[in-house]
Amino acid sequence: MKFHFRKIANADGPLRFHENVDVSEAVKGRKDILTVSPLLADLDALPAGADLVTVEGKLSGDADMLCARCLTPVKSHMDIPFAETFKWGKEPAEPEEEEDEDLIYVTDEAVDLKPYVVESFLLHLPLSVLCTSDCKGLCPTCGKNLNEGACTCDNTVIDPRLAGLKDFFK
Repeated sequence: MKFHFRKIANADGPLRFHENVDVSEAVKGRKDILTVSPLLADLDALPAGADLVTVEGKLSGDADMLCARCLTPVKSHMDIPFAETFKWGKEPAEPEEEEDEDLIYVTDEAVDLKPYVVESFLLHLPLSVLCTSDCKGLCPTCGKNLNEGACTCDNTVIDPRLAGLKDFFK
């Protein structure tokens, strides 16, 4: 997913990208993500002024993740908005007041969009996924899934400062 900066900056119309991007390497070490399908990137690269190119569009894909409470697999579909602005030249030491802070400065003629697509995907991954909003989770003692039924474990929590008084009236 590369584009030539000067061609787009001087073009009349947009350059369209409709490609699949493999993001499985980016989530390789995460234990809560089982599988990730390739992201479908629908992007348009447009000239946006003098030495500026804007890339806008949407990313979509599926991920199989584990529920944060009961560890059952959950299929998640993600629709991620994508918008980046690239500026030709080196980044100034001190940014100008009226200049946008979200500019990405490039000095190479060919700009690869894949790292920015992967970054956007990682930023939009949910921190935790729940199978249902009222998921009860696992029993801390025996590990039984409490969504399937109650267990017989005694999980009453006693304040450790008052634990000595537990058997006082027996």
